[in-house]
Amino acid sequence: MTWTVIAVLILIGLIFIILEILVIPGVAVFGILGFIIILVGVWQSYVTYGATAGHIVLGSSLLLSVLALVFSLRSKTWKRMMLNSKIDGKTNIIDEHKIKAGDTGKTTSRLSPAGKAFINGDFYEVHTQSEFIDPGIEIIITKIVFNKIYVKQKK
Repeated sequence: MTWTVIAVLILIGLIFIILEILVIPGVAVFGILGFIIILVGVWQSYVTYGATAGHIVLGSSLLLSVLALVFSLRSKTWKRMMLNSKIDGKTNIIDEHKIKAGDTGKTTSRLSPAGKAFINGDFYEVHTQSEFIDPGIEIIITKIVFNKIYVKQKK
């Protein structure tokens, strides 16, 4: 085997081990396969070029493995690949001065059993007890429990 094939085997083994540790944890197939590929590369260097070259390849592959793991586990490496967007969504924030049980509104989507409604000039997520209510139907708030608004169809 040539030095190029041995180096490629060791590099592919390192890539598999890094993939196992950082990308595909828990499966262990890529880690074991990477370890075996590195061992085959080191073994081929012993067989083809002798003990001295085998020791050099073994030491350099161990050093390269440690350096690759240290470099890949540094936080700066992953900050460049990390998603930096912020979540700007909000939950149903209910102002007790603006909305209360007994207020009326109109559904803007189908309540089956949850949906949207327009009440007192604002849109809210509302829930029914068990019925389905079509869009555009007048509703009345029956109760508000833990920022969850329960409604029923106004009769």
